Amino acid sequence: MSVIYLLISISIAVAIGFFIAFVRAVKTGQYDDDYTPSVRMLFEDELLTDKPKTIKTDEKSM
Repeated sequence: MSVIYLLISISIAVAIGFFIAFVRAVKTGQYDDDYTPSVRMLFEDELLTDKPKTIKTDEKSM
Protein backbone atom coordinates (compact mmCIF):
# COMPACT_ATOMS: atom_id res chain seq x y z
CA MET A 1 0.00 0.00 0.00
CA SER A 2 2.88 2.37 0.65
CA VAL A 3 4.08 1.84 -2.94
CA ILE A 4 0.79 3.29 -4.24
CA TYR A 5 1.25 6.42 -2.13
CA LEU A 6 4.80 6.76 -3.42
CA LEU A 7 3.74 6.38 -7.07
CA ILE A 8 0.87 8.85 -6.68
CA SER A 9 3.12 11.45 -5.09
CA ILE A 10 5.77 11.01 -7.79
CA SER A 11 3.17 11.29 -10.58
CA ILE A 12 1.72 14.45 -9.05
CA ALA A 13 5.21 15.94 -8.77
CA VAL A 14 5.92 15.13 -12.44
CA ALA A 15 2.56 16.59 -13.52
CA ILE A 16 3.26 19.81 -11.60
CA GLY A 17 6.71 19.97 -13.21
CA PHE A 18 5.24 19.65 -16.71
CA PHE A 19 2.60 22.28 -15.92
CA ILE A 20 5.25 24.73 -14.69
CA ALA A 21 7.33 24.09 -17.82
CA PHE A 22 4.28 24.68 -20.03
CA VAL A 23 3.34 27.95 -18.29
CA ARG A 24 6.93 29.16 -18.52
CA ALA A 25 7.09 28.33 -22.25
CA VAL A 26 3.85 30.21 -22.92
CA LYS A 27 5.01 33.27 -20.99
CA THR A 28 8.35 33.42 -22.81
CA GLY A 29 6.66 33.29 -26.22
CA GLN A 30 7.62 29.76 -27.21
CA TYR A 31 4.29 29.23 -28.98
CA ASP A 32 4.04 32.63 -30.72
CA ASP A 33 3.56 32.38 -34.45
CA ASP A 34 5.89 34.81 -36.20
CA TYR A 35 5.63 33.33 -39.69
CA THR A 36 1.90 33.28 -40.48
CA PRO A 37 1.15 37.03 -40.15
CA SER A 38 3.88 37.89 -42.65
CA VAL A 39 2.58 35.37 -45.20
CA ARG A 40 -1.11 36.10 -44.67
CA MET A 41 -0.90 39.33 -46.69
CA LEU A 42 0.20 37.34 -49.75
CA PHE A 43 -2.94 35.21 -49.74
CA GLU A 44 -5.45 37.87 -48.67
CA ASP A 45 -6.59 38.61 -52.24
CA GLU A 46 -7.41 34.96 -52.89
CA LEU A 47 -9.71 34.91 -49.91
CA LEU A 48 -11.56 38.02 -51.06
CA THR A 49 -11.99 37.03 -54.71
CA ASP A 50 -13.40 33.55 -54.06
CA LYS A 51 -17.17 33.65 -54.21
CA PRO A 52 -19.27 30.93 -52.62
CA LYS A 53 -21.05 28.70 -55.09
CA THR A 54 -24.78 28.51 -54.62
CA ILE A 55 -26.87 25.54 -55.60
CA LYS A 56 -30.09 26.44 -57.38
CA THR A 57 -32.97 24.07 -57.03
CA ASP A 58 -35.85 23.76 -59.40
CA GLU A 59 -39.14 24.40 -57.62
CA LYS A 60 -41.13 22.40 -60.19
CA SER A 61 -39.36 19.15 -59.34
CA MET A 62 -40.50 19.34 -55.72
